[in-house]
Amino acid sequence: MYRTKTCGELRLCDAGQEVTLAGWVQRARKMGGMTFVDVRDRYGITQVVFNVENDAALCEAANHLGREFVVQITGKVAERTSKNPNLPTGDIEIIASDLKVLNRSDVPPFTIEDETDGGDDLRMKYRYLDLRRNCVRANLELRHRMAFEIRRYLDSKGFLEVETPVLIKSTPEGARDFVVPSRMNPGEFYALPQSPQTFKQLLMVSGFDRYFQIVKCFRDEDLRADRQPEFTQIDCEMSFVNQEDVLQMFEGLVKHIFKYVKDIDFTEPFPRMTWADAMRLYGSDKPDTRFGMEFVELKDLTGGKGFAVLDDAEYVGAIVAPGCADYTRKQLDQLTDFVKRPQIGAKGMMWVKIEADGSIKSSVSKFYSEDDLRAWADRAGAKAGDLMLILAGQTMKTRKQLCELRLEMGSRLGLRDPQNFSCLWVVDFPLFEWDEETQRYYAMHHRFTAPNPDAIHLL
Repeated sequence: MYRTKTCGELRLCDAGQEVTLAGWVQRARKMGGMTFVDVRDRYGITQVVFNVENDAALCEAANHLGREFVVQITGKVAERTSKNPNLPTGDIEIIASDLKVLNRSDVPPFTIEDETDGGDDLRMKYRYLDLRRNCVRANLELRHRMAFEIRRYLDSKGFLEVETPVLIKSTPEGARDFVVPSRMNPGEFYALPQSPQTFKQLLMVSGFDRYFQIVKCFRDEDLRADRQPEFTQIDCEMSFVNQEDVLQMFEGLVKHIFKYVKDIDFTEPFPRMTWADAMRLYGSDKPDTRFGMEFVELKDLTGGKGFAVLDDAEYVGAIVAPGCADYTRKQLDQLTDFVKRPQIGAKGMMWVKIEADGSIKSSVSKFYSEDDLRAWADRAGAKAGDLMLILAGQTMKTRKQLCELRLEMGSRLGLRDPQNFSCLWVVDFPLFEWDEETQRYYAMHHRFTAPNPDAIHLL
């Protein structure tokens, strides 16, 4: 064995032991006649001491160690005189008696630290180096533990894990398939599964009433922040159940995982919201409910004033940013530029300030009286010191734009704490999605009037 101990397991009770470590050089520091080398492996970091008085040649060799050199070090565990409370191994150090360089390294292109100086592109180019960072490794370890715990939990509920085929016949689903040419059948192709939908239905027909699989899925779609061509999902199917059974089963799974991973107890049932309400209040089918700023519709208060942007808009919506009436023109212009980004696509943004003294200022005060603007503020529940941000346009498109603006304001105001969790079931999704092209077709050929886009219509 190249090592007798890992770099994360030694403690003060191990003092006096002769051990051998193997790992990567995190950093080296020369202080007078001593050289301190931090050696890292998957399990942690241990400080190694080379003393010129004990072995001058060994200390000189340590002085030539560079970052990310792979080394094997033998020495005796000793109590540190200057302890490091931030490290699990911070009470001990290794007094080195032997050093072997197993592999030399060029200077890495970025620091192997949690707060690295490498950007995303550089870290992805050298992914094998990025994976050495503690925070990235911790994510993979968490994923590993969660996968095992999910399997354990679902097994306890009578689910059977079944591995389904990856090379399948193309079946119509919501996205384009990735295809694989068949060598045995020239001109024919396999498809990679968008989900195991067909196979899990076959399992239900076959009598396997509870199935699950932690499975790779493939969809040939454009990249988005929350979407990529291949992803892993917990795929499940149940027979002889209704919607409530499904919600209760997987609410239990989510609560169990939160307790297992974060030691967070969700004792109350998860709140539920219909898809229509989620889109109306948040513009998203996965709303962030950790903070307010729900949408307020103003269309009935904005028409007939000669301002075409609002007069002609199908939808006028606003959010209230609490305590932001002191935003400068520069800050408001930055928000306008944000919603105009191609990824969001708004043509502009309007605002109304309710000053601390109760007076009102607005970017559209040329068209609307103070009484008009006060009616908007009353509808939105805006108080003195608050800022209203307003977008207008087609209903669904504008709601999605307003959703992005709401999330941006939530981030700016520090309301999106990653350690704060707010679980929610969104239910009653529409079976069909409203399609503008279909709307235009019916308008041209059948004198069709478009219904409220929140409604569900089979055309």
